[in-house]
Amino acid sequence: MAWALLGHRLPSQNMKRESGRKVQTGNINAAKTIADVIRTCLGPRAMMKMLLDPMGGIVMTNDGNAILREIQVQHPAAKSMIEISRTQDEEVGDGTTSVIILAGEMLSVAEQFLEQQMHPTVVISAYRQALDDMLNMLKEISMPVDANDRDMMLKIINSAINTKALSRWSSLACNIALDAVRTVEMEENGRTEIDIKKYAKVEKTDIEITREEDFARILQMEEEYIQQICEDIIRLKPDLIFTEKGISDLAQHYLMKANITAIRRVRKTDNNRIARACGARIASRTDELREEDVGTGAGLFEVKKIGDEYFTFVTECKDPKACTILLRGASKEILAEVERNLQDAMQVCRNVLLEPCLLPGGGAVEMAVSHRLMERSRALTGVEQWPYRAVAQALEVIPRTLIQNCGASTIRVLTSLRAKHTQEGSTSWGVNGETGALEDMAELGIWEPLAVKAQTYKTAVETAILLLRIDDIVSGHKKKGDEQTGGGQGAE
Repeated sequence: MAWALLGHRLPSQNMKRESGRKVQTGNINAAKTIADVIRTCLGPRAMMKMLLDPMGGIVMTNDGNAILREIQVQHPAAKSMIEISRTQDEEVGDGTTSVIILAGEMLSVAEQFLEQQMHPTVVISAYRQALDDMLNMLKEISMPVDANDRDMMLKIINSAINTKALSRWSSLACNIALDAVRTVEMEENGRTEIDIKKYAKVEKTDIEITREEDFARILQMEEEYIQQICEDIIRLKPDLIFTEKGISDLAQHYLMKANITAIRRVRKTDNNRIARACGARIASRTDELREEDVGTGAGLFEVKKIGDEYFTFVTECKDPKACTILLRGASKEILAEVERNLQDAMQVCRNVLLEPCLLPGGGAVEMAVSHRLMERSRALTGVEQWPYRAVAQALEVIPRTLIQNCGASTIRVLTSLRAKHTQEGSTSWGVNGETGALEDMAELGIWEPLAVKAQTYKTAVETAILLLRIDDIVSGHKKKGDEQTGGGQGAE
């Protein structure tokens, strides 16, 4: 009986199933559409996108991840494309646009093989082989860098900022980003360690009052309790206190008498940063306070009015391990974009400090790797050599898009760049994103961290592999008043 029931329920009217070539073509088209949305956002001549979020706010940006985050899509393949841009942003903080364009192109070049009835598994194994070779080639091409060489570090960060809205103030932004990362860096196997004290648990009790004297007594108890807390603090003779909670007028009175400044309702995250900057330790209870909990690293405390708001500054710290970057701008949209750009710059700096290897930018790496893959494919036999060669062609999408975005002749420049890379010792030749001409990236000072490139290639190829493996999409949706009919999304 159960079998009969099962057989009856499966082909339900409101269940949609697509399989075989139709699904693969659909997935490839979805990926290409997403890639086309942000194709113009690559390089220094990148265009901006203006998006309206559901709340009616405006987002203006050319950051791949920020754009895709705001786009609402239904197609499952398109959703996974958007997801990889987020992964890239979380892992290395840069290359969010490149990864989408590259993944879209990897799928696009696979389409012809599927049309020729080549099995997806053959294409996938060729892609896997190509990815391993690509990562090895990146290591061969990369050059080590001294993380203490300030000029070189500024050049690397500048390459990341040059494609953003912040490029007009790039020298200032590069210095800020480098100083910020250098400040926060703590030498403990290259990892940052933050010790947060365990917070005391709050127990709630309620009081019932019947007599008037009790009320007076409770007020007196409260005053005594506040006085006790203040005395605990005053005993350590600090000059300045930060608390995440409020401070009553009575407590302020006691602290002012002892010449102590108190700042209340500080965010927990800000409090942690202040503690790291001046060497203090966050305490949850005043009776546990010790002399060594007081941070003595801060030199100057001041309150300034900037625009309409008051800002509190703790500056001139000895060996601070935290910092704050203050941005001022004309509008909310510009400020949000500048903040995103600075985040990218700091991420790039962090990547270089953790893995001090560089690659030339401007599409030079892609052309060099593409050329080497072509050479390697000649040694391969069998059908796999064609998809392997297609990966080499797909890599050319990065320099091609750079040339398109600055309005130069794509075919002419790309052909001469291809010819250039056949010569010995010209791996660092790429496209100047401003003019569209061929130039040596080493002389121009356009560098990218190895970590970003490796992550871009890994994410792009693995996403292409993932989407090629899907040959069936079953989607069941519930009608009102109906019971749920079976079906999940993205069956393999």
